[in-house]
Amino acid sequence: MTQTAQTWIILGATSSMARAMARRLAKEGAMLILCGRDMEDLAASAEDCKARGAREAAAMQFDARDSTTFGPIIEHAALNEGALNCAVFVGSMPEQSAIDADPTLIDGVVQDSHIGPATFLSILAPHMETRGQGTVVGVGSVAGDRGRIGNYVYGSAKAGFATYLSGLRNRLTRAGGHVVTVKPGFVDTAMTWGIEGMFLVASPDAVAKDILRAVAKKKNVIYTPFFWRYIMLIIRHIPEFIFKKMSI
Repeated sequence: MTQTAQTWIILGATSSMARAMARRLAKEGAMLILCGRDMEDLAASAEDCKARGAREAAAMQFDARDSTTFGPIIEHAALNEGALNCAVFVGSMPEQSAIDADPTLIDGVVQDSHIGPATFLSILAPHMETRGQGTVVGVGSVAGDRGRIGNYVYGSAKAGFATYLSGLRNRLTRAGGHVVTVKPGFVDTAMTWGIEGMFLVASPDAVAKDILRAVAKKKNVIYTPFFWRYIMLIIRHIPEFIFKKMSI
C-alpha cells in the first residue's frame, strides 16, 4: 500500500526558518501549502520545493490580520488525505521604543503573534480531530518566558500564544494529534537583523532540524538551540527586585 504523503500548512512561509523547514519536508516528499503575504516570494519557494522532491507545493495568501484568508487554506488542505499538519512561523516585532512612542502598534503585534495564528488553528483543529492525527508546530520565542524591558510587548504576545498552544495540545492529544511548542533563541532572520546585543545566534536550518526532530519524537516544548532552556531557566529565576534593575 502506498503511504499517504504528509500535508503541511506553513504559515509565515517567507521567513528563513519556515523556508528551511519547507525544504527539509520537500525532501521527504511532503505536500506543502506555503502561506504568507508575499505571493511572488511564495511562488518561487513553491517551485524550489517541487524541485527538491515535494509531492505538491502550493502558494496561498495568508494574513494574520485578515481572517478571510484562513478558510481557503484549510479547504485546500482538507482535499488531501491523511494527516493535516501546520507549522506557525508568524509574528511581528517592532522595536519597543517605537511601540512606546506609538502604542497603537500593539494591536498589530498581538494580532500577528497570537490572535491571528490562534484563530487559524482553532478553525483547523476540528479537521485534525476528525482525522485522528496531525501535528501543530507553534513557533514562539524565549522572549515569552519573562517580560524584559527591550521587547515586553512582543514577549507578552508570544507568552499568550504559548499558553494557547498548551491548551490546544491538551485538546488534540485526546483525538490522536499533537502540538509542539518551539521557543527559539536568537536566530539569523530578517526579524533580528540589526538588533544589538545578540549572542549565540543559530542558523535557520539548525532550528528547522531541531523542530522536525521534536515532531518525530512528539516533544511537547523545545528550546532551540537546546542551551536556551538553561539560559531561560536562570533568567526566570532571577528575583524580581534584581531583575527590574537589569537591562537584559
